[in-house]
Amino acid sequence: MEDLDKNTARRKRRDALFAVVGLLATFVGMITLGALILNLAIDGVGRLSYNFFTAFPSRFAGRAGILSAWVGTTMVMMVTAATAVPMGVAAGVYLEEYAPKNWLTAMVEINIANLAGVPSIIYGLMALGLFVYQLNLGQSILTAGLTLALLILPIVIVATRESIRAIPNSIREAAYALGATKWRTIRDHVIPYSTGGILTGVIIALSRAIGETAPLITIGALTFIAFLPDSPITSEFPFISFQWLMSPFTVMPIQMFNWVSRPQQEFHLNAAATGLVLMVMTLIMNGIAIYFRYRFRKRIKW
Repeated sequence: MEDLDKNTARRKRRDALFAVVGLLATFVGMITLGALILNLAIDGVGRLSYNFFTAFPSRFAGRAGILSAWVGTTMVMMVTAATAVPMGVAAGVYLEEYAPKNWLTAMVEINIANLAGVPSIIYGLMALGLFVYQLNLGQSILTAGLTLALLILPIVIVATRESIRAIPNSIREAAYALGATKWRTIRDHVIPYSTGGILTGVIIALSRAIGETAPLITIGALTFIAFLPDSPITSEFPFISFQWLMSPFTVMPIQMFNWVSRPQQEFHLNAAATGLVLMVMTLIMNGIAIYFRYRFRKRIKW
């Protein structure tokens, strides 16, 4: 009995020690993020104004803005999301629900996991050869969106598979018992129950894509651009234009790189302000992911 009490006390001490270590690790991440945001805010919050968001870049730091950068970022992310999300979710559903468990599927799964760790510059080199030179898409928004879509596609696939894998088989068996087909079971039960996890993975993947610079520089993104892409909405029928997909572009990380590389301190303040905006956009995207995950989990009753 005494040995049992000692063993129990020892395990409780280990649990407490692990809890303390985990808490310290959490605080390290939070403090690092807070220090980064605080540093950017101290340097750049004074530059945040209406003109900063509505002005084009300029050789005069006081008149320079991020209009072309944030518009380009928004359009590139639209193409990225429209490409990566449907393909990633469909691939994840197929691999988890339809693909036979054989050596070929195992090879595909291994390669998807490996692709998630490939340096982003490799995707830029591949996009330069495939999209720019072979498909003649040029240094356009479409090329940038497809490049970032390939970059985050493995993350979306893995997140989709993990979310679907967490759904108990009893839900599938109950649907089959009522005569549902495999596709109806997946559409009406598996995907709705796993939507929260899938959305979380998608937002995290897009949060990574929004801050990428290396692949976009590789495919020829402009570091200085004083005009906007063509508008996707026109005044003539059919009122929608896709000419903007072939427009040259820049994004906020590249605009930051351009300003940081200049010797004048005023441009460094502009870069800090742009970084603060980028950080806020990323935090908002992650906040949206947390919100949707909470809503979907709240609606689900096992």
